[in-house]
Amino acid sequence: MRVVSLLPSATEILFAIGAGDAVVGVTHECDFPAEARTRPHLTSSLLPAELNAAGIDRHVRASVHAGSSLYGLDDAALAALEPDLIVTQELCAVCAVSYEIVDRAAKRLRGDPRVVSLEPSSLDDVFATIAFVGDLVARRAEADAFVAGLRARVAALRERVSRRDRPRTLVLEWTDSPMSAGHWTPGLVELAGGIPVLGNPGANSRVLDWGAIAAADPDVVLIAPCGYDLAKARDAVAALPEPGAHALRGLRATQEGRVFAVDGNAFVNRPGPRLVETAELFAAAMHGFAPPVTGVMERITGE
Repeated sequence: MRVVSLLPSATEILFAIGAGDAVVGVTHECDFPAEARTRPHLTSSLLPAELNAAGIDRHVRASVHAGSSLYGLDDAALAALEPDLIVTQELCAVCAVSYEIVDRAAKRLRGDPRVVSLEPSSLDDVFATIAFVGDLVARRAEADAFVAGLRARVAALRERVSRRDRPRTLVLEWTDSPMSAGHWTPGLVELAGGIPVLGNPGANSRVLDWGAIAAADPDVVLIAPCGYDLAKARDAVAALPEPGAHALRGLRATQEGRVFAVDGNAFVNRPGPRLVETAELFAAAMHGFAPPVTGVMERITGE
């Protein structure tokens, strides 16, 4: 089987269950594991590189309103790979190349490849998706064993936080304008031993008001802008204009040193196997545990 993965989380799943050798093409954002970077890239971003958080927000809203894609797909390169299976998504027009573009391109290919859309909205959905992908590529036993290991980590985390206080925790998936965490993220906050604040479980992120954030006054704030690594997340916080900067400085979480920038691109925003690690990172921020991986989360001071 020849598989094209147009979704970074699907690429992670395929490699994790031992189907990496079947992957013949990926997106420009498929960066984990390292071997995935060696596959041909079939997509590109159409966002102007120089935009800041506010500029990206305006550009995305205008593009979505106009029905334009934020990603380009190399149809010729896709055709040359002659895939049997193309894995994509319909969950978010902002996060990956749209299903409509992929479907149109697939219909022009020889061999009538199967196009499969993955739509997880919770951690349990991700586990089911791993099993489904395992069926698609004849790796169901490997997928089940992998999920069993992830579930064991989930159980261990639940036990570890079960007797701790549950801090009220806000996760921001964008800074300017501020946006709440949706889909699987509020569930990860609960798994990590917190109470999600202003979240939108099982649904898209929504725009928040800085006044509402100030009124909620969460115990912990995790800032994980979609598509941003730790350095960009840190820069987005530093560049936050008023009234957002003032509101963030005034939060009790900031004054108590409980605001963190997080690599949202690799962890929070990507519905793949590393969501379990994301919950472990959240728990580290909330409860002072040692983080499961370093260099992906940083405390933000109020200075």
